[in-house]
Amino acid sequence: MRDERLFSLFEGLDSLNGVGPKLKPVLERLVGGDTVWDLLLHLPERWVDRRVKDSIDDAVIGEVATLRGEVHAYNAPYSERSPHKIVLFDGTGFLTLAFFRADGRWLQGQFPIGKERVVSGMVEEFQGERQMTHPDHIVDPAKGQMPPPVEPIYGLTAGLTNKRVHGFAVQALDYIADDLPEWADTELVKARSWPDFKTALTRLHAPLEYDLELFELCRQRLAYDEALARESAFALARASRAKRASPSVPVNSETHAKLLQALPYKPTGAQFRAFDQISKDMASTSPMRRMLQGDVGAGKTLVSAMAAVQAASAGFQTAFMSPTEVLARQQFETMDHLLSPLGYSVAALTGRDKARTREGILMGLADGSIDVVSGTQSLFQQSVSFRNLGLVIVDEQHRFGVADRMKLAGKALSPHMLVMSATPIPRTLAQAVHGDLDVSILDEKPAGRVPVETRAVPDTRLDEVVGAIGRAIRCGERAFWVCPKVDIDDDDSTAVGRHAALSDQLKVPVGLVHGRMKPAEKDAALEDFRLGHTKLLVATTVIEVGVDVPEATIMVIERAEGFGLAQLHQLRGRVGRGDRPSFCILLYRPPLGETAHERLDTLRRTEDGFEIAEADFKLRGPGDMLGLKQAGATDYRILDLARHSTLLEIAKKDAESIVSKDPELAGPRGGALRLVRELLTPRLQAPTSD
Repeated sequence: MRDERLFSLFEGLDSLNGVGPKLKPVLERLVGGDTVWDLLLHLPERWVDRRVKDSIDDAVIGEVATLRGEVHAYNAPYSERSPHKIVLFDGTGFLTLAFFRADGRWLQGQFPIGKERVVSGMVEEFQGERQMTHPDHIVDPAKGQMPPPVEPIYGLTAGLTNKRVHGFAVQALDYIADDLPEWADTELVKARSWPDFKTALTRLHAPLEYDLELFELCRQRLAYDEALARESAFALARASRAKRASPSVPVNSETHAKLLQALPYKPTGAQFRAFDQISKDMASTSPMRRMLQGDVGAGKTLVSAMAAVQAASAGFQTAFMSPTEVLARQQFETMDHLLSPLGYSVAALTGRDKARTREGILMGLADGSIDVVSGTQSLFQQSVSFRNLGLVIVDEQHRFGVADRMKLAGKALSPHMLVMSATPIPRTLAQAVHGDLDVSILDEKPAGRVPVETRAVPDTRLDEVVGAIGRAIRCGERAFWVCPKVDIDDDDSTAVGRHAALSDQLKVPVGLVHGRMKPAEKDAALEDFRLGHTKLLVATTVIEVGVDVPEATIMVIERAEGFGLAQLHQLRGRVGRGDRPSFCILLYRPPLGETAHERLDTLRRTEDGFEIAEADFKLRGPGDMLGLKQAGATDYRILDLARHSTLLEIAKKDAESIVSKDPELAGPRGGALRLVRELLTPRLQAPTSD
């Protein structure tokens, strides 16, 4: 139940003076909600200094300035396209005011020759002179109100001016209760010189003076509040999970040793460390919720197989869920190869299984004769039951929603869960996305992996690239060709167009896969390529993750300049999975912009997914790095993950301290924490406490 001190903040926007039926939907669209609180969370992007400068000569080109001067001249336009010009002079310099398509008589009334005027706006340079086009403010200092010394600037939408949004925000400040308790650590607030919550909001929306340090302090304070709200939700989820009983799954050292002895290689140190963490979690009586994050080719599948062996040796079943049938089949083959020699039964369950086959698998899961099953969403259908499900492994976890994982976890009483991702992301973003999970990281590549040689090639050399691909195929190689879109008329750089062109040019079997195809068609195309029936596969980014074809040694990415760094890295990771030299061709359309050039250079320089993720984070921010919204992970309203990363760490420790001392949030600090959670988590999806 909502605290009564917050009631007024959740009133509708139409409770504000001036917000009627026509304006209400426009304002709702701008602030992303329908309450006064949503409006207050639409913070100013910046402040503009409107203080009057001492002289025109002090104005800086490219900056907003407020200037005072005497009207020196009026120059009428010499053509329809030219502006009216007013010239101000203050003894130090001249300022030209330009007005396009204005009423000359009105202008002369506003700017009588010899009278003083104050104007405010962006100062530009035109033909060596200072110029201000259509000033934001025009004031007669003898009788008019001067511009405010500081003006908050908001993001806008059609139908709303900055002045109106600011006026509504100032009104909304009166809706904040005066008796809200302090939920942040008081010592932290003091050390950081932060204002209290209400003061921070008030000063941002209604500043009294231009003080950029105060602007930043207010933003920091509110960003911390949002971080504390999110981290407290994670802390409560972890505390709740710790109270639930889960079967202890101890490791069988003998069986574990047999698995490792059968491997043709030695696992990396990172794989051993990750499994040690997973093994200890599974041996505990609280349900494991762990994320295994690793770069492409880092060996997540082996670690998951080691976990499955631990479960099987203790008499528990493992369900391995993949987002596609092709991936499910690949995981089945790998698991079967590793576990069958140890005496464990492995099966695959997908939507394409025939009735008799499916019935046999369902019976094996129900009676416990199948130890490990690999499948798609078909695993959490009602007809699927397990005798003793102890471990759930979710591959490419970002492809599944929380509800999907909960359905599968619901097949048993609090099974252990391991989710895996091949998308390296910066530590800060990982905490924001997976704050309720423990994280294990694979940051080493298995020995023997040959680096992928990456080259950036302009598309003016397309014919050379096609010729090289043809020669490689004739020598027994296989290649991917990735296009940015499915099809557009008269554009060969699309999957459909490129497939037709390459089929005609190369005279070899060329496969095609894209998102508009039916799942069975996509799976068939991928399987044909995997088995070598087609030598070249033209695709969109649907092959970005999980497609494992060790024989493929060439990756061509067309219009590479339009892809994000992380995505380019994932696509490149489809090759170099065997022991043969592999190549990635970044085919771009010149000229390259500065950011695109930096992306391609970064990819050529390194294969370290975590280094690439950090670079991508700096270039693009967190919004699209993951390819989708991760359970509300990046939809902070205030906190900027790139700027406020340290606040997340502090908030996490603070939230854990509060929850450990007061798990019911019944005390004064816990009660205050409830308030900030109501304010700053209502738009977010519930944390993954499954």
